[in-house]
Amino acid sequence: MVPLEISDRDQAAFELGIKLGALFHQFVGTPISLRSKESLERAMEGAIENQPYVEEAEVRIDEAPLRAAAGREFDYISLEGRMIGARVTVSYRGIRCVGRLSYNADLDFPLMTLERMEEV
Repeated sequence: MVPLEISDRDQAAFELGIKLGALFHQFVGTPISLRSKESLERAMEGAIENQPYVEEAEVRIDEAPLRAAAGREFDYISLEGRMIGARVTVSYRGIRCVGRLSYNADLDFPLMTLERMEEV
């Protein structure tokens, strides 16, 4: 087997995948309610933006499951992957990658995708 050279483009895409995976796996299971939704979104963004090469992170949590839990004796639920919508931008050595974490209803699964790659 002949080893292939890893390019800056490859490394940029890898960095993006790591950030999206961390965002998903670090926060799934976190207790959340309507009251804490916005602060958790900001905390998730801040945690990812602390990591190397991240230019920007944007997180949105679906409110519908939170609204359904409101009014119960315990008005919080655990954050699920299907509730997270995120976009992360990474720049590495002149390559910018933008990726997304979003729920795919057809597959009933939260997917991470590479949306765009460009030279900067």
